[in-house]
Amino acid sequence: MEKRDIASYSLDELKEQIKELGLPQFRATQIYDWIHKKGAISFYEMTNIGKQLQDKLNDNFVIFSCSIEKKLVSRYDNTVKYLFKLPDDEYLECVVMDYKYGLTICVSTQVGCKMGCSFCASGIGGFKRQLSPSEILGQIYAAQRDLGIRISRIVLMGMGEPLDNYDNVIKFLKLVSDENGLNIGMRHISLSTSGIVPRIYDLLDLNLQLTLSVSLHAPNNEIRSKIMPVNNKWDVDELLKACKNYADKTSRRISFEYAMIKGVNDTPECARELSKKLKGFLCHVNLIPANEVPEKGHERSDDNNINAFKEILEKNGLTVTIRRTLGSDINASCGQLRREKLSETRGERSEN
Repeated sequence: MEKRDIASYSLDELKEQIKELGLPQFRATQIYDWIHKKGAISFYEMTNIGKQLQDKLNDNFVIFSCSIEKKLVSRYDNTVKYLFKLPDDEYLECVVMDYKYGLTICVSTQVGCKMGCSFCASGIGGFKRQLSPSEILGQIYAAQRDLGIRISRIVLMGMGEPLDNYDNVIKFLKLVSDENGLNIGMRHISLSTSGIVPRIYDLLDLNLQLTLSVSLHAPNNEIRSKIMPVNNKWDVDELLKACKNYADKTSRRISFEYAMIKGVNDTPECARELSKKLKGFLCHVNLIPANEVPEKGHERSDDNNINAFKEILEKNGLTVTIRRTLGSDINASCGQLRREKLSETRGERSEN
């Protein structure tokens, strides 16, 4: 019998599972507490549960956990980047960032990515599989355990497209915000999407009060389709319409992410066009100096262009920030450690 993924169950679901084993339901609360509050990765760590019950749980369930394959710590700003290895020998990345308001973790939702954005390293090596709720949670638990800290904010902006793994991501959000678990409020969670429009409407209907971050990266279809294939399915106007509906219904400000790529989307004309597109939106624009990925060939906009772009947006009434570059000495953008590891593995195989 295949073991069941116990950390992906809600407390009510776990109570049902425990009931099927003929055990009292208070045991479910104990187990749930060990996994989601204490970060246990083995049933034999659960000291208030007897050996017989530990064995029974171990025979029926598994606690998926992430093991640290590589860890990089920035000497500039305490940013920590992890390459985690999963039980099936796949790899994923996450980043812990130290802000003045607390510790934020950027988690992955897929192994690899299908979106094919021309400036991103996450899809190099292809899409492998979806992450389960427990595997998304496991990144947080592994980082907390390793660093001896408590995470206060979450960004779903690592490897993968969260809305392409919709059901598992929604389950993760409910688990991580559960008062019986980590109890991180939805207003402290940001979900980033490249623009899967139908799922934005699904998210809108749930009214979860999280922050929706939209990877826009261009003011028009001509540019966006060249750098983001998803635009060929749902174009800029469709995406912005969905975002407007989301902001109007939830009263939550949309964060538009805009990677500044030299000679592609960083001209004054782009800034003026973007200003017109976003006029009247409840939104914030986050300008991101693009990370240079060797395989992609794009270059980061220079600081003068980024500042000039910002000034044009602000003159047109938009709220704008330039994202502070964290972990610059450790390549803290997601996808690059996995890419290096895959290259090493391929090299080892070819030698053998």
